[in-house]
Amino acid sequence: MTGSVLITGASRGLGAALAEALSPAFHIIAVARTTGALEELDDRIQARGGTATLAPMDITQAAAMATLCRGIHDRWSRLAIWVHCAVHAAPLSPASTIDEKDWQKSLEINTNATARLITYVAPLLSHEGRAVFFDDPRAGQKFFGAYGATKAAQMALARSWAAETVQTGPQVQILTPLPMATATRARFFPGEDRTALASPAEEAARLVGQIAAG
Repeated sequence: MTGSVLITGASRGLGAALAEALSPAFHIIAVARTTGALEELDDRIQARGGTATLAPMDITQAAAMATLCRGIHDRWSRLAIWVHCAVHAAPLSPASTIDEKDWQKSLEINTNATARLITYVAPLLSHEGRAVFFDDPRAGQKFFGAYGATKAAQMALARSWAAETVQTGPQVQILTPLPMATATRARFFPGEDRTALASPAEEAARLVGQIAAG
């Protein structure tokens, strides 16, 4: 495996763990809003002998994402893989009391930004590349209205893209991680016994095998 990997949502959790796990074989282009967390990720990647380009950007900013993808084209011409880990975990609430700001933020990050990124990244992957999404099937569960609905919409986009590109590429993979001890899960299940959960690093090691196998 060679080339560059774009990871959106790379500052922490599964995104950061996958960046580290993939860095021995690929140059990592890490996108997230938190500069400090990206710099810490870069230190860990370098310690593994890898290299990274840090892109402290908000994926909801269309102009910034367009500029990033243009820069990737100009510098590397293509991507080997796009790994999309960015997600907004809105506070749990009954569907009848979802806060408008939480709903709009969930919609913009989980759904709208994903739709735009597919159009921007697809030309960089061409027919040989690969896009990787992560399912979290909570749609319809109580109190998961904002997260569940917008995450389900994201997965619907990914599944449509996967069906459309079977013959032409890029290959679109939809993987389902095991429950992990992440900040996102802690927001959903505060006080949960986390000793039974996988670490992001353990889960990244497992998922990298699936990504490599295609």
